[in-house]
Amino acid sequence: MPSVQVRYIVRDVDAAIDFYITHLGFRLDMHPAPPFAMLSRGELRLVLSAPNPAAGGGQAMSDGTVQQPGGWNRFAVEVGDLAGKVETLRAAGVHFRGDIVTGVGGKQIIADDPSGNPVELFEPLRPEARLEKR
Repeated sequence: MPSVQVRYIVRDVDAAIDFYITHLGFRLDMHPAPPFAMLSRGELRLVLSAPNPAAGGGQAMSDGTVQQPGGWNRFAVEVGDLAGKVETLRAAGVHFRGDIVTGVGGKQIIADDPSGNPVELFEPLRPEARLEKR
């Protein structure tokens, strides 16, 4: 059962659902209306909201600012073979912000979902950097 929730503003909820399920192993939990869906992967619940003038998480801010997808804040998905996963995703047309880089705890690359929201793919190189302890 998820214990952490992240909301992403997306342009097309159906395209985002397909991306997260097909490429990153998420499960669709609910999609009760065109501008809203909930997905999950392990402890993470991902809430997808399209900009929506009527109501909900995608509605404009109180000052009238319309929410937009994109930016650099992101969540990370751990993968075992980052280079192989990137090759598969590139062949499927997924856009990446640069190439694989190596940091202190592992290797990572940032993929864009169909609305331009970043998702970090992370391959740990140190046991303590793993999301799931083995």
